[in-house]
Amino acid sequence: MRSIHRQLGFTLIEIAIMIVVVGLLLGGMLKSEQLITSGRVFHLISQQDRIKGAYLGFYDRFRALPGDYSQARANIAGVSGCGGNGNGDGRIEDAEAAPPSEEYLLVWEHLSKSGFIDGSYTCGSSNSANTMPTNAFGMPLELAWDADYASSGLISSTARHNLKTGSQIPSNVLAEIDRKIDDGNATTGKFRFSKYDGGTGVPDPARCYNATGPGEWKSVEPEANCGAASLL
Repeated sequence: MRSIHRQLGFTLIEIAIMIVVVGLLLGGMLKSEQLITSGRVFHLISQQDRIKGAYLGFYDRFRALPGDYSQARANIAGVSGCGGNGNGDGRIEDAEAAPPSEEYLLVWEHLSKSGFIDGSYTCGSSNSANTMPTNAFGMPLELAWDADYASSGLISSTARHNLKTGSQIPSNVLAEIDRKIDDGNATTGKFRFSKYDGGTGVPDPARCYNATGPGEWKSVEPEANCGAASLL
């Protein structure tokens, strides 16, 4: 009588094939994640560059800053929101200025209706898609004169014009941007951490970068809600 032996478990060949398949799947997932991160980095850098170019182009044409331009209604077709004109004092002031100003909202109407940026924005309610452009994570940008950017591990007290990326950007994405366009440090150079929140919770410097040391962005265990500013 022929004995029948039932095979239990997997053969070494089957196990090897499974390991290869799992490795390929994991490799594909990691590669996809890297591609997504690279795409976000490229988009954010490109967006910052376009707006900085628009800011400089506007000044070159009108000899005034967008948002602050006091003759905008007379010289830019369609400008009407928030009174249309800035006060012409050389600063794009925000809601924290004394007195509070809407120039940080009006700046986008001036830039779009003069053809320097895509889209059409009208000065109105803050955080509105029709008022302000947004980053790749759907959060509003800000271009203003203030001190909402980091300096040597602290929030600077020296106000200047800066373009904020908006919040909800992972710290590892900002780290990659900083390495590509600046010095890789969240507290020095032209690209730094910013606490500007856009209405969804203030980014925490202690969670976004090493605030007590060399200013390195958190990359190994990234924080989801971070932001930065390009100094102008």
